[in-house]
Amino acid sequence: MNPDQLRDAAESVFSRADLLYTAADVEAALDKLARAISRELSGENPLILCPMIGGVVITGQLITRLNFPLEVDYIHATRYRGETTGKDLQWLRRPQPGVANRTVLILDDILDQGITLEKIIAACEQAGARSIYTAVLIEKQINKHRSLQHADFSGLTVPDRYVFGYGMDYKGYLRNCKGIYAVAET
Repeated sequence: MNPDQLRDAAESVFSRADLLYTAADVEAALDKLARAISRELSGENPLILCPMIGGVVITGQLITRLNFPLEVDYIHATRYRGETTGKDLQWLRRPQPGVANRTVLILDDILDQGITLEKIIAACEQAGARSIYTAVLIEKQINKHRSLQHADFSGLTVPDRYVFGYGMDYKGYLRNCKGIYAVAET
């Protein structure tokens, strides 16, 4: 599909989608996440790692709620590459040397099967991180084995459906939706 066809398909998906959480629900979840992370990490001088592209919205929204010194960096690993099913992990930017001997907090959009987050954790361990925490806006309730069972901090749960909004996409689109939506079941 060309970009115009993808945009049209995304508009069609959005028009039929089910709203799971409003923007107010998500904002409240981000506040809850910030309080929990602050209790745990405020004395740690953490390095916040943002997995691109999905983690950019939660990272931007959450770090302004953390009132303690921290640093921010990014990594880029992808399994979906504009599709709705994951493939092998492709690294575009691995954890940098600044991870060594640091407390690292990985802020991501969703914990689905856990494959991507598990590999990011392993890469941070290999880079010498002292301790690693994970925070996700959404934890999907799935009925099969997950590589990473739970994030250290999570904001909301969703059923085992394809979701988008607040950083999560549908074929590269709809990351900017103010709310969490599920693709309509057919």
